[in-house]
Amino acid sequence: MLRIVLLVFVVVAIIFLAPRLFPGARAAAPGPGSTAPEFSLASQEGGSVSLKDYRGSWVVLYFYPKDQTPSCTREAHNFQVDQPKYAERHAVVLGVSVDSVDSHKKFCAKEGLNFKLLADTNGKVSKAYGSLTNLGVVKFAARHTFLIDPSGNVTKAYTSVDPVRHSEEVLAALDQLRKQ
Repeated sequence: MLRIVLLVFVVVAIIFLAPRLFPGARAAAPGPGSTAPEFSLASQEGGSVSLKDYRGSWVVLYFYPKDQTPSCTREAHNFQVDQPKYAERHAVVLGVSVDSVDSHKKFCAKEGLNFKLLADTNGKVSKAYGSLTNLGVVKFAARHTFLIDPSGNVTKAYTSVDPVRHSEEVLAALDQLRKQ
């Protein structure tokens, strides 16, 4: 039993410390002022979703590690509750993880989510946004968010996210950016 507890502790420590100890485990994220990398990914609703589909609207592109985990569920719930506020601001929320479409379908059904979750199963989009954590055998998206303006440019990049307050933080940034 002690061996199992120690093994779990070591695995968790590696997952959380490796990206900090080995900065090469993750590519650089696009910063404010840069053109947002284009993508086309499958959603839980079926079909493909591309960034270019949302030209003329604000896009909240958020990357998260895993469906149906406590922090990811909390963050998704907050984005869900705030959907009317995003609609008022002409913004769409798109979630991205390396989970499959089927995993996203189950997550949305279980948690009552009605915004699009995109399946980046090969990790290419997460990598393009500097959000892929690659620990060799284990790959997952880091908790990053990119606020993309209606013309397709990154206006704000969040690489340190508190899932509890993040939706409020993004809404406040949208309000400020729309005034400029």
